[in-house]
Amino acid sequence: MSRDAAIDRAMRLFDDGTFLEILGRRVAIPTESQNPDRLPDLKRYLDDEIGPSFAAMGHSTRVYANPVAGGGPVLLAERIEDEALPTVLGYGHGDVVLGDDANWREGLSPWKIQRDGEKLYGRGTADNKGQHTINMLALETVLAERGHLGFNSKFMVETGEENGSAGVREVIEANQADFAANVFIASDGPRVAADRPTITLGNRGARNFDLVVDMREGGHHSGNWGGLLSNPGIILAHALATIISPKGRVLVPGLLPTPIPNSVRAALRDVTLDGGPGAPEIDPNWGEPGLTPVERLYAWNTFEVLAFTTGTPGKPVNAVPPNARANCQIRFVVGSKPDEFVPVLRKHLDEHGFGMVKIEPPPASNAGEFAATRTDPDSPWAKWAAETIASVSGKKTAVVPNSAGSICNDLFSDLLGMPTIWVPHSYSACSQHAPNEHILLAEAREALAIMTGLYWDLGEKPPRG
Repeated sequence: MSRDAAIDRAMRLFDDGTFLEILGRRVAIPTESQNPDRLPDLKRYLDDEIGPSFAAMGHSTRVYANPVAGGGPVLLAERIEDEALPTVLGYGHGDVVLGDDANWREGLSPWKIQRDGEKLYGRGTADNKGQHTINMLALETVLAERGHLGFNSKFMVETGEENGSAGVREVIEANQADFAANVFIASDGPRVAADRPTITLGNRGARNFDLVVDMREGGHHSGNWGGLLSNPGIILAHALATIISPKGRVLVPGLLPTPIPNSVRAALRDVTLDGGPGAPEIDPNWGEPGLTPVERLYAWNTFEVLAFTTGTPGKPVNAVPPNARANCQIRFVVGSKPDEFVPVLRKHLDEHGFGMVKIEPPPASNAGEFAATRTDPDSPWAKWAAETIASVSGKKTAVVPNSAGSICNDLFSDLLGMPTIWVPHSYSACSQHAPNEHILLAEAREALAIMTGLYWDLGEKPPRG
């Protein structure tokens, strides 16, 4: 009975197809939370897959109904071995984005795992079924090898993360004692490079909104009225040009964070980005000048135009359009003031002569809001996680103060008040949220070894503080 024996056991479960068999069952359940007709499948994922798997590991399980209409249920599994031991809260989300079946590569399906070389395709393989399946199998392996965990385990699986985790805050607020723990350890998102084990300690926040110019009812012939009627698309383009520079620099100071803390700069100093094969090439001159690429990604705010519509795209006609709309997003880090973003923008637009540009809520399909969170890289739990992962992988762990993406981490760091450690098992070019989503088998195998070693050490030598 040893950590090495537990890791060897985990590797056998990966190599003999056990991991693929489990993941295949889970991918086959079409848990599209953005499709209201899939609500029964969200419940089935928890009832038929996740609940029985945790019950087999000696966990009790409870499923909480979502108080938001159409929201997916939330499962909490719990195994308390000794109240004096540290309690670890895990997390995963069983829902996925829309399958987009018609646009997958020929021979692939979002609801069936299929291997092609070192890639394993299927919706949810990367986000997030593959990641929480790795962690669950690692827990099972430690239990099988040691006979007990040596810590108390709580593990939450929600089914609405792709809808902004609507209702999950209310579930936790009403049942805080159920979800309380000493530390949060979970997996989501990509590593900084496929072959470099990574921990992230929080996430960037997100605020979405629309900028809208409505000038009149209906379009008017561009020959008869061009040069006489203001063009909403041109107005909106110029308004955006006062917010973001031609090279992506945010020009409105109130949308930016406080200076980057020294501990964050130090943690990012040895981090380099490598999206892997198929990833786009980084534009070296885009974004905030004076920052490194990793600082721009993990430690600064960005303003993005996600969509811009005016007239009738795809079927343009000879008419001055009546309106224009830009779907916009601010990704932001700790040290920002997100509640002031809209007032700051309103003041900025008015001062620049764009009082006709309205700021409206985003469409329901893109309405999720996330807070920015960050556990300090110098915290005992962060240092312990980095060291124990390095001892398994033989590689220096990349410590990222917060991920570049957004997730409901504030529920754990702020509402429940615990340090948060994310150990991602994917890579940037995994086609997450797109057709042909996949994971890399070599990365997943290493991740299973890492999580088995991490859970083993939790039961043997957890950090103090």
